[in-house]
Amino acid sequence: MKTWKKALIGVGVALLLVIIVSVTVYQSRKNLVTVQTGKAQKQNLASVVSASGEIKPKTYVNIGANAFGKIVRLHVKEGDRVKRGQLLAQLENIQSSADVNAMRASLQAAETDSLAADAATKTAMADLNRARSDEARAKLDYDRAQGLYRDQLIAKQEFDAKKATWESADAGVAQAVARVAQGKAQKDSSDKHIVQNTANLTRVSDVLKKTTYEAPFDGVITNLPVREGETVVIGIQNSPGSTLMTLADMSVITSEVKVDETDIVNVRLGQPAEVTIDAIPRKVFQGTVTEIGNNAIVRSTGVATSQQSSTSQEAKDFKVVVTLTDPPPDLRPGLSSTAKIKTATREGVLSIPIQALTIRSRADLENKAGEAGSVKAASAPSDPAKQKEEVQGVFVIRNKKAEFIPVDTGISGTADIEITKGLQEGDEVITGSYKVLRTLKPGTSVKIDNSVPKKEEESS
Repeated sequence: MKTWKKALIGVGVALLLVIIVSVTVYQSRKNLVTVQTGKAQKQNLASVVSASGEIKPKTYVNIGANAFGKIVRLHVKEGDRVKRGQLLAQLENIQSSADVNAMRASLQAAETDSLAADAATKTAMADLNRARSDEARAKLDYDRAQGLYRDQLIAKQEFDAKKATWESADAGVAQAVARVAQGKAQKDSSDKHIVQNTANLTRVSDVLKKTTYEAPFDGVITNLPVREGETVVIGIQNSPGSTLMTLADMSVITSEVKVDETDIVNVRLGQPAEVTIDAIPRKVFQGTVTEIGNNAIVRSTGVATSQQSSTSQEAKDFKVVVTLTDPPPDLRPGLSSTAKIKTATREGVLSIPIQALTIRSRADLENKAGEAGSVKAASAPSDPAKQKEEVQGVFVIRNKKAEFIPVDTGISGTADIEITKGLQEGDEVITGSYKVLRTLKPGTSVKIDNSVPKKEEESS
């Protein structure tokens, strides 16, 4: 055989070998899925509930109008620090002052009438005692006259005179008793007038006092929406009254946030929290949960569910108050804030990236049961009622294949989640992409490529 023929045959054989190898590699990679992975490892985890809200002082009060009138004097301006009892504002009080003076005069007149009635009563009592004495003397004279008249020792005229004198004295006693009763009635009436005028004086004095506003506690004037000369009104039924100013005790500052209803069950009093304030970037303030609302608030309206007449399926939040441990002195009420409440901590627990968790139905797992390396839980129930039951688990790399492992989870951190059952330290779990995890089947051959950014993989 010629040399060129031998060379041609050798080239053909080599080409055939290349084609066979290429086809074999292609067929082996035809069903190969590219995945990203992460390791199950022990680390410290902290479960955090994040919520937004605003900075508020723990103690503050909106000082509203208690009377109708014109503001004649404002003794403070916004931002002033005031002490308890310090005068803040004065309303026009000409009429209320006149009412107080008139009522004081009426009270004094009633007290004078009471003194006069008391004196008249005492005089009537003295007259009664004198009348009784005269009546007793006249009675004795009459009794003696009766005996003498029976013995015919005195004339009938004298006897009749003694009798008339006694009857007149007896009538004088009755008259004196009536004057005493009249004096007591006048005294009682005067005392009642004193009580009535005292109550009226208390009423008009309260009206006068409501034209003067004093600070109920030490604090800072954080809002002053009125000016001198404006007329303020009190609230009537559903119409709110005028607000003169807001006084806040800035010694205790809180961050009042709204926590989603799905997270509120994990929040407890005393839990630590980290608070960030939009106006003070790159600073974190420590705080503690000091108050948890018991009533849900509808997120769209901000109204408590107890104030609604009908039920609502809208998203709801709960108020949580975080008291700052060491607030800066330049904080202002109303600043936007975010609180990260640490609801649980675990040290040295087995954890995996949270995106590795996925859900499969028991029907999907049962179909793969019995295949080598497909799933650990080969005892999946065959009851049709349980076929749709969902199982939480992860895909673990075993012999270059994806094996679905059911797991039990604990607390969730920012990017990782605790695994309490199902995995061991060092297990390699599939973390992406999201599209792959959503459609990956147990037993699928996989190729690991952690060089591709997850965001690019997921967006493809």
